[in-house]
Amino acid sequence: MKYTLLVTATAGLALAAPHAHSKRDSTFVWFGASESGAEFGSEDIPGVLGTDYIWPDTSTIQTLIDDGMNIFRVPFLMERLVPNSLTSSPDATYLADLESTVSYITSAGAHAIVDPHNYGRYYGNIINSTSDFAAFWTTVASQFVSNENVIFDTNNEFNTEDQTLVLNLNQAAINAIRATGATSQYIFVEGNSWSGAWTWTEYNTNLVNLTDPNDKLVYEMHQYLDSDGSGTSDVCVSTTIGQERVESATEWLQTNGKLGFLGEFAGGANSVCDTAITGMLDYLEDNSDVWLGASWWAAGPWWGDYIFSMEPPSGTAYEYYIDILSAYFPGGSGGLYVHFYCGIFQFNNHHYI
Repeated sequence: MKYTLLVTATAGLALAAPHAHSKRDSTFVWFGASESGAEFGSEDIPGVLGTDYIWPDTSTIQTLIDDGMNIFRVPFLMERLVPNSLTSSPDATYLADLESTVSYITSAGAHAIVDPHNYGRYYGNIINSTSDFAAFWTTVASQFVSNENVIFDTNNEFNTEDQTLVLNLNQAAINAIRATGATSQYIFVEGNSWSGAWTWTEYNTNLVNLTDPNDKLVYEMHQYLDSDGSGTSDVCVSTTIGQERVESATEWLQTNGKLGFLGEFAGGANSVCDTAITGMLDYLEDNSDVWLGASWWAAGPWWGDYIFSMEPPSGTAYEYYIDILSAYFPGGSGGLYVHFYCGIFQFNNHHYI
């Protein structure tokens, strides 16, 4: 068990100060950010490291860990990992860099979500072969079979695929992962329609039929708060849109006895989005019988002045939101707090590592 004690510093001085939030204990199991970069340059395959794509900066990951985050999604491209076919051997250099990033995160006591960021596609074509998809996941899971702090994310944001295919690909991934002997790790499954929480019950109800012999399945949903839910604008629809967009998915999880994780969310550095995001996170915490936590999109060294950049020390979202979000970090309540990493504990009749 690792304990980290810290006092958060004042942030957001370069922007208008966000309104204060009351301190209280968080009920989330996980809270973190996507560490984006290795999936960049999808038009340049395999591309050149440092020119077309970049791996996350471990020093800024450590800053976020010190701030209190305990889970990091690591997006990468399937085509760079297995460049010839889904059934081929991995590229040694790209795999080593992925393993190094994951190892840094998990050695620090946090969880790493291994995220093939491919939208259910390989070289732009919809993946139709469940056996090929299973072969890919056999390759990936075999690398992390002994690392209990790894989480497998089946694929980022399926969209416009046949819904039965989405079900079958997810099940093939689950079966392949477990067959490698990776039985202690969580598996995050994503749905169709960009895995949106607000459209989950319109598209993804058949995913209730997914099975995991080790009962460590979590439904990963994404939710942005701009007008079309794309996450391309820093303008949120209203101060209440966050809660409104996750209510139906919450009911679905509860009705079906499933667990969820908000794998991507973000909002602009302004008071409307601030209120909408905290309203959404408060609602998820109120329903922490089914919601295990959330992950901001995105951190990473190449985001520059991106409207949602969570990259320390000067990312737009980092400066504005880090103190606000700290109230939701596991074990923390904003300000002075203690973080607990590693170990096993029971929460709502489920065991978590």
